[in-house]
Amino acid sequence: MPQSNGIYYAESRGGGRLFPPVVLIHGAGSNHLVWPAEIRRLKGYQVLALDLPGHGKSQGVALHAVEDYTRAVEEFLSGLNIYSAILVGHSLGGAVALDLCLSHPDRVVGLGLISSGARLSMSVEILESLSNPTTFALAYSLLEKRLFGSEVDEAVAEKTLAMLRSVRPGVLYGDWSACERFDRCEEVSRITCPAWVAVGTEDHLTPVYYSRYLVGQLASAELDLYHRAGHMLLLEKPQALARGLARFLSRIEVL
Repeated sequence: MPQSNGIYYAESRGGGRLFPPVVLIHGAGSNHLVWPAEIRRLKGYQVLALDLPGHGKSQGVALHAVEDYTRAVEEFLSGLNIYSAILVGHSLGGAVALDLCLSHPDRVVGLGLISSGARLSMSVEILESLSNPTTFALAYSLLEKRLFGSEVDEAVAEKTLAMLRSVRPGVLYGDWSACERFDRCEEVSRITCPAWVAVGTEDHLTPVYYSRYLVGQLASAELDLYHRAGHMLLLEKPQALARGLARFLSRIEVL
């Protein structure tokens, strides 16, 4: 089972040696399998999809701050002797990618932010519901209403919710707490590497204006809007999202 500093990862070796690897960072309460095959096995690129600490097959415990996850991902990359990468993150994973880009700008040559933002002010009602075992059911009910867009396939929604219910409530609460405290609005304009920002027009957790703010602050960013998709954009529109990511990667020039 491939690991680096206790972090499990799956790898697709489709790319050439001269192009940096694409590193996928999942969102709250997820693991590397949340990424659809169209992205995990993106043709023409080396892709690494990791499990954050305490998630999936990784060791350790789930953390409660984006900065701690950032440190873990940086150590993961160093353990594999990866000193230049394209980071692509969903939701919480996007916050980690953005934070790592701010703390180690020399190591990030491209940044993909899916359903994310420079600030992640999540639903207080969901956070409070996750903090108490007697209200977990309410939290899952609220998530069911807010995770998806109007065109989501019922099977995709059921599979996503089953994944979240299989996660220890403490892990989901810790991830949600990390999101709630994350705010890099004052710093995000320092990022100069190429960036790709993708969001569903019906995202109720990280709405479109989060993504528009990112594009307005980042020096070199492009925005892709996916109509009638929600927060789980990567599962709702996997093929379209994979095409958007491939277009972005094709525009990155590596010296």
